[in-house]
Amino acid sequence: MYKTIKEIEERKAQILQEMEQDGADLEALKKEMDELRENAQQIREAAAKAEETRKAIASGAAGITMGETRKAEKAARTVDEIRGSKEYVDAFARYLQTEDARECRALLSENAPADGQVPVPTLVDPIIKTEWEKSEILNRVNKTSFKGNLKSAFERAADPAYEHLEGTTAITEEDLTLGVVELKPKNIKKFVRISDEVIATGGEALVSYVYKELAHQILLLLVKKIVTAIASASTSHSSSAVGIPKIGGTPDLSIVVTAEAELSDEAENPVIVINRKSSANFHQAKVAGNFAVDPYDGLPVLYTSALPAYATASDDAVWMIVGDLDAVQVNYPEGEGIITKWDDLSEAEADMVKVHGRQFAGYGVTKPGRLVNVKKAAAVTT
Repeated sequence: MYKTIKEIEERKAQILQEMEQDGADLEALKKEMDELRENAQQIREAAAKAEETRKAIASGAAGITMGETRKAEKAARTVDEIRGSKEYVDAFARYLQTEDARECRALLSENAPADGQVPVPTLVDPIIKTEWEKSEILNRVNKTSFKGNLKSAFERAADPAYEHLEGTTAITEEDLTLGVVELKPKNIKKFVRISDEVIATGGEALVSYVYKELAHQILLLLVKKIVTAIASASTSHSSSAVGIPKIGGTPDLSIVVTAEAELSDEAENPVIVINRKSSANFHQAKVAGNFAVDPYDGLPVLYTSALPAYATASDDAVWMIVGDLDAVQVNYPEGEGIITKWDDLSEAEADMVKVHGRQFAGYGVTKPGRLVNVKKAAAVTT
């Protein structure tokens, strides 16, 4: 549907020309012409009604003032609509620099909380979402937003289900032992330095730049913390932690398959996590085997510097993780947003400003049987 009479008239002129062409679909063009006439009539009626309302307000017949009308229109906007407006983005850019939230809260009207965090512009949401999705590790873990410390129960030991025939002896009570993983949130912090020239851009350009830099670095550290938590896990369950099996091996043609054999049926989407440099060792094994076997067994390979390369790993160090990263849970008690703080004093002489960002997140392995650690076996001495 067109929004102006001018657009409609231009399309009408195009249709008249199309009707003169050979092979033109006259029925379809006539139908569109009728729809354009209806569209134009709706626009004229809406304009007439708006004019009547303006006249009524100007004469006082409607019982409200023009100022009250603007206030009502502003209040009618949702928080997301306000957050997406240019005036709010500009106000938020000024808030980043001054930490004075009054302009942002005034735009949000009664929708704004009197205290607490100032809502970020909507353009920030896809920035953080994009950084999350770009991470091949983070986009495979569970993500939640429960308040406070999240406690997640898991089965340390339990009897399996079994078939019971009607009329036979009643089944015995299940022997179940539970563990509880507590995801205690921690602050993940990062600061970036930006020049006065960048600050001068203001508005959307400034907000986008700051949040892209902070989101990338914060999520990069979160990946490393998650991988480290997996690699450092005990091999057996405890009352407060999920155990992860650990096997020794080298990057040969059978190590991935050997690791897969340690996974439970619940590991539905297993992947391989290694340092990029370790892929060279796997390639060498593949060449030595005349390319007859895929050393990765067809699994996706994810790279991270949080694990050491096999060649430089110390004895007993975990150099590869195999399994389903759905076993990991990341909880954001304050949401996925990044809280910022502006420091324009410490490096003022260099015309630089520090922007500190932090994200509150708890993380840990909450599902057993889905991961396996592979360590570098100690060298055998004679």
